[in-house]
Amino acid sequence: MGKIIDILKERSSPKNIQEIIVVDGGSTDNTVNVALEAGASVIHSPVGRAKQLNMGAKYAQGNILYFLHADTSPPYRFDENILNAIKKDNTVGCFQMKFDSDSRFLNFFAWFTRINHILCRGGDQSLFITKNLFEKSGGFNEDYKVYEDNEYISRLYKLSSFTILPRHVKTSARRYEEKGEIKLQYHFGVIHLKNYLGAGPEQLYDYYKRKIAL
Repeated sequence: MGKIIDILKERSSPKNIQEIIVVDGGSTDNTVNVALEAGASVIHSPVGRAKQLNMGAKYAQGNILYFLHADTSPPYRFDENILNAIKKDNTVGCFQMKFDSDSRFLNFFAWFTRINHILCRGGDQSLFITKNLFEKSGGFNEDYKVYEDNEYISRLYKLSSFTILPRHVKTSARRYEEKGEIKLQYHFGVIHLKNYLGAGPEQLYDYYKRKIAL
């Protein structure tokens, strides 16, 4: 946790970053202390990524929100890129994505993050959004324990023009290396398909628990 907070500070200007918020969902390790020592604000929330993301947005003081997973690093001057996009009336968007891996298989799928289509979106690409649009959209659906990023972005595509910034965040390939690249990508694909065919949040979570979480 301390590492990503340091990266956020190194790759942005203090004048642009009003606060860095870490939303803790009841961790039992040293996450809270590490985050505080690194200079972040810590908010406590019931466990659940959608709940935690909404809680962070609720207490954020700025007019622009930037959601970033702890295992994903933004590019240098990410703050300027986002502010420039907002100035051009782009109220929501994300960066393209790369993995911290030389895997051709993973890099093949990462290449598609440059395409502006809902099927190419995911939480690992990070998300910037004006607080006004976030509140108008209703935020993340807390019924979703998994797939909350995709569900939310699909609604945002209907509400506003979605922007893909021409630089890359870099996300960890650790889970793919642990579970198997092809196997994990297959299961993510099945979750996308199940959602498309009308599966609800509990059905998606049940599949995730059986096929990915174990």
